[in-house]
Amino acid sequence: MALLNFRKKETVPDLVNPEIETLLKDFSIEVMARTAEKVENFRDILPKGTRVYIAHIEGTPIDEMVATAARLNADGFKVMPHFPARIIKDRATLADWIARYQGEADVRQALLLAGGVTTPHGDFSDSMQLMETGLFDEAGFERLHVAGHPEGNRDIDASGTVNVDAALEWKNAFQTRTDAKMAIATQFAFEAGPIIKWADGLVDAGITLPVHIGIAGPAKLQTLIKFAIACGVGPSLKVLQKRAMDVTKLLLPYEPNDVIAELAAHKAANPEFNISHVHFFPLGGIKTNATWANTHGGSSAVPANAS
Repeated sequence: MALLNFRKKETVPDLVNPEIETLLKDFSIEVMARTAEKVENFRDILPKGTRVYIAHIEGTPIDEMVATAARLNADGFKVMPHFPARIIKDRATLADWIARYQGEADVRQALLLAGGVTTPHGDFSDSMQLMETGLFDEAGFERLHVAGHPEGNRDIDASGTVNVDAALEWKNAFQTRTDAKMAIATQFAFEAGPIIKWADGLVDAGITLPVHIGIAGPAKLQTLIKFAIACGVGPSLKVLQKRAMDVTKLLLPYEPNDVIAELAAHKAANPEFNISHVHFFPLGGIKTNATWANTHGGSSAVPANAS
């Protein structure tokens, strides 16, 4: 794959690169209830059937979450709300959320994660405890995604990745002993090499869950650096810091051209590579991110059997 000309461009290429198009097919995107309110019509900007994650930020009422899910479902999207363990008070609250999502928004998919809260609000502190309740299985959820951290997670492991690795091994075993369809949805990173190394390490550890790799969408450089630091992005933050030192690029919006191109090339050369999908964090705006993804090949029809 000829990458050099593509990497030098900050603008959208005239022709869609087939390797990138393959990687971006059936991409997903993350929204919040308050940002979704600003989008007049999601059908105008996202391919039909796109999976849309709804981030549950601490303090967001469940009413707003369910209403957002209902709207997106009615528009023909696959809706995947977050269930952050540390802001769920108890089993009864979890059961109520599940029932409301199903009854009012026909939700059948969920992203289970610990959440960014330091002190749990109630009985749950991690996603494994949510899974162990059996409530998602009882409710007939078709798909459960769990969090992944290509560059570690300081909230779980102050140094190293021992706890993160053990959690993924537990979740992988959960999939093998249940009927759950699962995948790993990751935090965003900016450098392909470490992502590939991490993903290959999962395979070496016997983890068979497919990976939906987190990618930050186009945004102002200052915005990305702020979010990257707040979200605990690791060594790949240097990609942004190096760019910030180049005065010719400082004021230009960042686009994920390089990291997507390198991952796509690696996937094309290694078809069994366990990164199966791209999951976008639209830090520079939902429409901006969707436009970039669609123009680079993500507007291809979502496969009929995609789940």
